[in-house]
Amino acid sequence: MKLAEMLTDEYILAGYGGRDITGSTHDSRAVKNGYLFVAVKGEKTDGHAFIGDAIARGAAAVICEKGYPMLNELAGKYPAVSWVEAADCREALAAFSDSLYGRPSEKIGVIGITGTNGKTTVSYLIKAMLEKTGKGAGLIGTIRYMIKDECFEAPHTTPEASDFQELLSRMVAGKCDYVVTEVSSHALAQKRVDHTRFRVAIFTNLTGDHLDYHCTMDNYYESKTRLFTGLLVDRGTAVINVDDPYGKNLSGMLAEQRPSVKQITFSLQDRDADVSVEDIKMTFRGTAFRLRMKAGGQGLDIFTPLVGQTAVYNVLSAVCSGIALGLPGQVIREGIEGVGLIKGRFERVDCGQPFLAVVDYAHTHDALERLIETARKLMEASAINSKKGSACGKIITVFGCGGNRDRGKRPKMGRIASDFSDFVIVTSDNPRREDPSSIIRDIESGIEKDNYVIIQDRRIAIRMAIMLASPGDIVLVAGKGHEDYQETDGERHPFSDSAVIEEAIGECRLVTERVMAKKVMFRSAQC
Repeated sequence: MKLAEMLTDEYILAGYGGRDITGSTHDSRAVKNGYLFVAVKGEKTDGHAFIGDAIARGAAAVICEKGYPMLNELAGKYPAVSWVEAADCREALAAFSDSLYGRPSEKIGVIGITGTNGKTTVSYLIKAMLEKTGKGAGLIGTIRYMIKDECFEAPHTTPEASDFQELLSRMVAGKCDYVVTEVSSHALAQKRVDHTRFRVAIFTNLTGDHLDYHCTMDNYYESKTRLFTGLLVDRGTAVINVDDPYGKNLSGMLAEQRPSVKQITFSLQDRDADVSVEDIKMTFRGTAFRLRMKAGGQGLDIFTPLVGQTAVYNVLSAVCSGIALGLPGQVIREGIEGVGLIKGRFERVDCGQPFLAVVDYAHTHDALERLIETARKLMEASAINSKKGSACGKIITVFGCGGNRDRGKRPKMGRIASDFSDFVIVTSDNPRREDPSSIIRDIESGIEKDNYVIIQDRRIAIRMAIMLASPGDIVLVAGKGHEDYQETDGERHPFSDSAVIEEAIGECRLVTERVMAKKVMFRSAQC
């Protein structure tokens, strides 16, 4: 595509505009011959410092900020390169990438999910429902990117604008009818999905997270609202959890500011919501409930292999999206029932042990509280079903907090883990470049009960939890979920919570077998 064809009046071109542009990026290391390099200012580095490197790698054109003091000097030094001045380089990266890749979101139905918790699970549920209709569906999210059944590594929950638009174009070429994408607050604040036309936008919830970046909850909330106020198309549909106070506020704001946007609200508590539920039943096998439609008509009985109240909220997000897309009730039901294990989301590790072991991505205080509450309710329901009368098992929680991230949530998570669990092992998560002991001290400052120990080594902490578990107990290992690494001192080392749990269970079983064998030998010797 010609550079001039991507220009609008808000950009200033210096040099030849007829040059063919073959790709776009903000990363000088990814530049290839014919690429457009956009000099984006990041949190730690300024892309303007890498213009020379980008040109050396073959950049045909460069976008820099208006008023960049080195522009004339660089234009003189590299006369063969085309130069564009932009008021906002992040917005320019999104705009030019959208044009370069043929405005792909006009050719595919884009469904965006934002919120603190639940985005990944909701994305898989929606993709499953769409595939039940025979439609091709792509996915962009935390665990992986997918073009139908083809999987790719996911470096970011939401890719940078150039990568995002390129992915959309590949999905169009791959005959996908829809793409379901998680949309992070960072992506919205950094305009990574600007110029994307979203047909459905979903708000799951909002709790304290990423405040190291956003600074305040108001800023965090404002970044989330951009999906609904600026990127959702007219006559598109907003799916909103109105049990969340931020969701309720968002619904009211949209009603006033964007009346052309359709809304489908959902709730576990408010019968005035468009979709609510009744008769929730939770077991270790899954969760069943009945959907109630405010507009009337026949309700829908739903069963999901996913577990707990959080699962109900996630299913409601997906169901309402299915309604927005006009999917039949039977397709919605079958799609939901077909999604079982999602890596790192209440992932049960079953090696035949007499207790439940769960790996979960819960890394905020709200998610951790819901995780432990779900475990408690399951334990109580199991006791009732087995006619024991009351739960007799204990909940053992293993968790830590990530380094170089929001410090404010650490004492909150410590308090919640201690208050809601029977026993807690505080350990290391991904300390990144921060001192693990300092992170643990922050967590410990919120704990008031004497029901915890500190074991900094995560592998040893998980092994200890498995050794302490008795029949009927629940071991929760929270924070890292699907991640297959642990990041320490800026380096990633292989580490999987679920794999360590399996190893620990195997070790305990081996020890038990050896002890039993010794007992048999001892008794035989006595005889």
